[in-house]
Amino acid sequence: MSYGFDIRQDCALDFVSVGALVHRIDPGVVPFKKATECKIHVSGGEFNTAANLANCFNLNTGVATAMIDNPLGELVKERVRAMGVKPFYKMFEHNGVTGPNIATVYSDRGHGVRAPVVFYNRSNEAAGLLKAGDFDWATIFTNGVKWFHSGGIFAALSETTAEVIIEGMKAAKAAGAITSFDLNYREKLWKITGGLGRAQEVLSEIVKHVDILVGNEEDLQKGLGIAGPEVESKSKLDTTVFLGMIDNVLEKHPHIKVVATTLREVHNTNSHSWSAVAWINGETFSAPTAELTVYDRVGGGDGFASGFIYGIISGATPEEAIKIGWAHGALLTTFPGDTTMATVEQVKAFAEGGSARIQR
Repeated sequence: MSYGFDIRQDCALDFVSVGALVHRIDPGVVPFKKATECKIHVSGGEFNTAANLANCFNLNTGVATAMIDNPLGELVKERVRAMGVKPFYKMFEHNGVTGPNIATVYSDRGHGVRAPVVFYNRSNEAAGLLKAGDFDWATIFTNGVKWFHSGGIFAALSETTAEVIIEGMKAAKAAGAITSFDLNYREKLWKITGGLGRAQEVLSEIVKHVDILVGNEEDLQKGLGIAGPEVESKSKLDTTVFLGMIDNVLEKHPHIKVVATTLREVHNTNSHSWSAVAWINGETFSAPTAELTVYDRVGGGDGFASGFIYGIISGATPEEAIKIGWAHGALLTTFPGDTTMATVEQVKAFAEGGSARIQR
């Protein structure tokens, strides 16, 4: 079957995203109040997707983002290079005291019955200062781009970041690219920049320019104000509520071709049931359910999105694409950090029925 769109060929860039880079401070399984040492992971939903597509799936990808001129900025730039992502930076001069800053995410992994804990410092974040006109999209896309992507966390950072996304989406559309958006609704972030009403207003405006949506039923209901059916799900793996909302999504946004999400039932911090579902141009497709032994759950959703996007770009069928996304997201939870350490061969082997215990 068709996805409802065509992918451009002969492009210099397969994928470009716009968003915020962050660094995640990770003390492992030790709670922060007892931590004596930490690892640093470079992350950000839009970057993670570009990094995964480059490092695992061997695509030519880029990220447009803010960067600062201090040693932390150098650390982040080194990780971007290491993942094989082409950077398009808007530089900000750090004043040596208060910023602008690369945002910090603090996240211990938890263990067993003890849940992970995540908190943030996004004060004076350089990415929140980005505004329309900061990127020369015509030059970035001059030799062709197949796919353009952003997400709801970046949209929530300030009064101007959504304008950056919309400007990029319009330029990408003019260049013939497919556009995708990960809703990633975060109540704490939107509360600072206007609350639920502003979130729905801003995200609905962005989605006017989007072909493919990634988001679960909560993202759709809170982020886009999409009404959901009165259905009580027995399990987080039950697709009833998500699929029951598709008609309402299409009524509000009839141009959308694909809506996809992961499904996760958390038994304890290290034991999850994992699946995925997608509505694609009028049909629905589901991945199997895998029982995961989780090392680090952060980034699993971006792992799914990148694998799913790779499947579509590479010409996979919808059945294959949803499984590639599911398989890569599952593998990503077995690595430390937010970005991939998998190979495309590992992903395809697992997608085709690899060694992990699968309930079909």
